[in-house]
Amino acid sequence: MTRAAWHDEAWRTLAERRARGMLPHALLVCGPAGLGKRELASGFAAALLCQQPGADGSACGTCRACQLVAAGSHPDLVHVGLELRDDGKPRTEITVEQIRRLCERLALTAQFGGYQIAIVDPADAMNPSAANALLKTLEEPTPASIIVLLADEPARLPATIRSRCQRIELKLPGRDAAQAWLAAHGVPAATAMQALDAAAGNPGIALAWARSDGLAVRERVIADLRALHTGKAAAVAIANRWAKEDVELHLWLLASVAGGEARAHAAGRDGPLALTSRIEFTKLSAWFDRANRARRQLRGPLRPELVVLEALAESPTAKGL
Repeated sequence: MTRAAWHDEAWRTLAERRARGMLPHALLVCGPAGLGKRELASGFAAALLCQQPGADGSACGTCRACQLVAAGSHPDLVHVGLELRDDGKPRTEITVEQIRRLCERLALTAQFGGYQIAIVDPADAMNPSAANALLKTLEEPTPASIIVLLADEPARLPATIRSRCQRIELKLPGRDAAQAWLAAHGVPAATAMQALDAAAGNPGIALAWARSDGLAVRERVIADLRALHTGKAAAVAIANRWAKEDVELHLWLLASVAGGEARAHAAGRDGPLALTSRIEFTKLSAWFDRANRARRQLRGPLRPELVVLEALAESPTAKGL
């Protein structure tokens, strides 16, 4: 199993607990999107089910259990995620019915006689009823069952659930480790540096942008913000256009730009994009928070263009609607 370097500490913690027979019934694997939480959780689940794990606890990849895991058909591994609605679109929350089905399954005996493992992803998308249903199982866990919760925003989970999980938090790696990882994935050095700067040091997001048009979208977002700042474009027009494209990506980039400017001002430098003056540092921080709130609001019933418009209207670059 090949793991990212920033997974090593988390893996050692989990492997040591397993070796001592001290694994908890629930894990909360959290951290920013792009750091490979799903890969870490899936690798550990495979290792727990493997019939002949390696010296470091990794799955062998060749036994019958590993083959079933790879095929997505292991009877003792279940994934709970965002299902499709009747109209074919993905739901924005995990429902209580899904969690009840999961709890009923975990109450059964493992077919392979070992662990039963459930991966709930994204756990921070559970609605209140689903979270309450899961809490009952966390309070009275079934033997040899492990529930792994994955969350980009663990604060959205009820404190009662967080307190019953062992927290495994992934953090951004150092610049050198991130660049080495991108190089191993075939990203040229110059592109890697540009992508890491744009992604605020997040290697997973940097890789995605290097392999797609993410960097080009970022340049268009910056151009839109400059046009808004100089009065050459209206927030309404920008909001309507962003809403027709990848609105989540545009709001993420909006937050990224605001955060980059704020970090530069906090260090006593002008912002790299020169969108605001240094005296507007607090406005930039508030704008960063507002852009992230807008991303969360996309999960609700509000029209995307109205969510974007509000975020742009509160921008310190805005000259008017």
